[in-house]
Amino acid sequence: MGSSTAGEAGEAAGRMNRRVPLERKASSIDQTILSPGTVSINVKGAFIVDDDPSRPSTPSDDGAQHDTDIRLPNHDAVVSHVALDIGGSLAKLVYFSHEPNSKDLGGRLNFLKFETDRIDRCLDFVKGLQDEFRRQNGSRTGSMSIMATGGGAYKFYDDIKRILGVKVLREDEMDCLIMGLDFFITEIPREVFTYSDDDPMHFQQPRANIYPYLLVNIGSGVSMIKVSGRRQFERIGGTSLGGGTLWGLLSLLTGARTFDEMLKMAEIGDNAAVDMLVGDIYGADYNKIGLKSTAIASSFGKVFKMKREGENQAEDHGGLSHENREDDNDASNSQPSFKKEDISRSLLYAISNNIGQIAYLQSEKHTLAHIYFGGSFIRGHRQTIQTLAYAINFWSQGAKKAYFLRHEGYLGSVGAFLKRQPKNWGRRNSFEECPAGRPTVVQQEEEEDVGT
Repeated sequence: MGSSTAGEAGEAAGRMNRRVPLERKASSIDQTILSPGTVSINVKGAFIVDDDPSRPSTPSDDGAQHDTDIRLPNHDAVVSHVALDIGGSLAKLVYFSHEPNSKDLGGRLNFLKFETDRIDRCLDFVKGLQDEFRRQNGSRTGSMSIMATGGGAYKFYDDIKRILGVKVLREDEMDCLIMGLDFFITEIPREVFTYSDDDPMHFQQPRANIYPYLLVNIGSGVSMIKVSGRRQFERIGGTSLGGGTLWGLLSLLTGARTFDEMLKMAEIGDNAAVDMLVGDIYGADYNKIGLKSTAIASSFGKVFKMKREGENQAEDHGGLSHENREDDNDASNSQPSFKKEDISRSLLYAISNNIGQIAYLQSEKHTLAHIYFGGSFIRGHRQTIQTLAYAINFWSQGAKKAYFLRHEGYLGSVGAFLKRQPKNWGRRNSFEECPAGRPTVVQQEEEEDVGT
């Protein structure tokens, strides 16, 4: 574990209780000890912190990618837990801290993600938070708890306990996804938005009447979940062609090493260089069925044709002869060249269009008009959002709405974080929880396991 990671985490964690009056702080600590499951987050006046110069825009040395925080100006109680959602590709971390170098009360929810392959760096960061929490609050508070969800909560369970030496409370992944999404929809202004070419980010006001809806969670794979009411949901479908598919194929085809690198290539690529478009077939729009000439008729449809034409040209000029090296070079030079940027854009469109159409079909089958897209595949990437929004609008003829979130990758970790809250703490009662002091069955099993 690197000391720089722990140092950064310590600095971040140092904000957890700064500037809080000592008597109020001591009272909050006592309450946390007596009833660790009853720390209520005050969301009054919550807002997303835009353009924060203290947040790096690129991954730090420890591999952490910081995303925009949510400011909670009216919360000043001690929060003695952090939440992790560990997926197949990314580990997403959420924790609370008080404002740094400020006389103001309140604090913020912090959002970070690490590649799951670097889970040791993520745990090193959490260890720094844990150490600083103990230093700030003393031994009276005991250990910081870890709320964990996702497949990695089970895969890395022993590692988390061994490295951090704390209680690890594992929570159901689907339950956490829905709880996190409900929280964002009902509590946080300027979080949920719709997309159109004229208005790329049209924000929706927080509201209480949100059911039913369809959640399309796009991570390494894709899950589609019908949500009928508070804590009432079922997984109705999905597809294995998700973010992991894009990441895997582009790493083979382009040599790109990170998902963000692939998205940057897609931004400047031209999919028309490899995709067969409607215009390539009809020479114009196909107005009878509402297809523009730029619509994709076949993803990667030009590749085989262009490759075959290059091979035929090479044969016509003797390029396939192996009599000498010069002929071999001619054959190689005659082959069509496909830019990695064009390949990236084409595959991004292929995966996104496929997800969008399946989402529409599921929403049509289950009569759901509101479709929320979440998961770390999206990452606020305009082309991805545009493709998904266009697919829903096109296939539904405008009857259904596609919604996106600014913290789309943190639904599970926020849901896990909220699992430590009491019943109906939000302004709009955005979710339910067990009565104070009574752990869920999963929590009780974990606590008993830690004590053995």
